[in-house]
Amino acid sequence: MALARETSAPELSETRQATVGLAALWAGFVVLALLALQFGNPILYGIGVPLVGLALAVVCARIGLFKAVAIRWLSWNIDKADLAVVAALYIAVVGLFKLAFAGFGTTNTLPFFLAFAAALLLGSVGPIVYFVWIRHRSLAALGIGRHNLRSTILLALIFGIAQFAVTLWTVKLPEPVNWVPLLAMALTVGVFETVFFRGFMQGTLEPIFGAAPAVALAAGLYALYHFGYGMGPSDMLFLFGLGVVYTVAYRITTNGLAIWPLLTPLGSFFVQVRSGDLAGQLPWISILGFADIAAVVAVVVILAVRYQRRHAPIARLTAASAAG
Repeated sequence: MALARETSAPELSETRQATVGLAALWAGFVVLALLALQFGNPILYGIGVPLVGLALAVVCARIGLFKAVAIRWLSWNIDKADLAVVAALYIAVVGLFKLAFAGFGTTNTLPFFLAFAAALLLGSVGPIVYFVWIRHRSLAALGIGRHNLRSTILLALIFGIAQFAVTLWTVKLPEPVNWVPLLAMALTVGVFETVFFRGFMQGTLEPIFGAAPAVALAAGLYALYHFGYGMGPSDMLFLFGLGVVYTVAYRITTNGLAIWPLLTPLGSFFVQVRSGDLAGQLPWISILGFADIAAVVAVVVILAVRYQRRHAPIARLTAASAAG
């Protein structure tokens, strides 16, 4: 059997340069799409941004590391367990949000918060438990970890500044009681959305459909989940375009820190402050509730890290035995 041709240093350098260039192109798309928030019609935004993103995906499909952007035709080799869990968790999470906002309403503080917290915990903890303890996959597959950390932090700062410039820069904040609990909520919901939609949904759909369709599908599911908040079709169309921006921003490094806490929470916080729908309706004590949710997620992540460390030697030994 002939030996595979070794890749020369110049070829590696060219591949690395192409990859960096494409990452910069995608980052530029995200920044421009964020800046366009202050100009575009919501409906046009929901149509135009995905079309531009798809065009970029087609152009970049065969270059360097972004070959994965190419559409992968659906095959029969589908992990049915993954899709079943995705569907079950999605339906349960959206149902709990609908129960919280439409069933109880924000005026019924305790039942509202219990249903809301259950949705956030199920959507954050559920994927971690499924990936780590049931399927024995890495936390990095959910966007949790220190991989690609330098580029992730750089992109997070760039995206955060762009988001801040078109949202909170000109906003005069009301009394603290009207915005501090909203910020706590935005940060907590941001954790849920990062794990559930970016890591879990996108990471599960991409091996089946390819990266570009996975971005579109994850963005579509992200938009539709706002049905639980009581939003209408025009709002969800706009959120589809915004979802494409967020999923692309995540995919550049596949590290959730690229979009949390500086990107998605800022957007959600700005919308809540501007609308004023929840202003004064979340008491100070709600901050403790959101902190409790974040603490539970953090504890589960720590336990998952410890579990992976304990089982890493066994996994390496199994892999070595199989290779032998």
